[in-house]
Amino acid sequence: MAGDRWLIVGLGNPEHEYGGTRHNIGADAVRRLAVRLGLSFKPHKSGCLVADGFSRPGGEALTLALPTSYMNLSGGPVQQAAAFYKVPPERVVVVHDELDLPLAALKLKLGGGVAGHNGLKDVRGRLGTPDFLRVRIGVGRPPGRQDPASYVLKRFADKERTEVDVTVEEAGDAILHLVEHGLESAQNRYHGA
Repeated sequence: MAGDRWLIVGLGNPEHEYGGTRHNIGADAVRRLAVRLGLSFKPHKSGCLVADGFSRPGGEALTLALPTSYMNLSGGPVQQAAAFYKVPPERVVVVHDELDLPLAALKLKLGGGVAGHNGLKDVRGRLGTPDFLRVRIGVGRPPGRQDPASYVLKRFADKERTEVDVTVEEAGDAILHLVEHGLESAQNRYHGA
């Protein structure tokens, strides 16, 4: 069974405090996917909320995970969930906000740098490799001289929310396509969207 499961991680800060912020869009996308798949989250000893299921009936085994720590400490819960479920890094999919993409853009990749994203930095450090899959959801660059760290902790403006909600839904489609058909196919399908 080892290696047969996918671990889908939505990065964010604690929902009760930071729900709806730019930094929590990865967790929002994974929550939305859980609803679509009819899955419910439960606390897990890894320090994540987890929901186990399948990409479709008879499809790929999935564990959706939401670290309950603050964003900058996401790596420990991700590493512990991966160890518990025996999921290798190449089958870990981290869904996260991305300042370097325009608002509501969606991109997928394997590995790479962390571009100042401390949640990704901690995951990379705890997994011991950058070679995990990433679903990147654009939140855009802060206007003017606004500090990026405070910008990502702000909520989306009402006029942005509709566009972002469409991308959050599309991120679920991209995740399911990725686990069923592979990275290249998912990139070909969703990078042009």
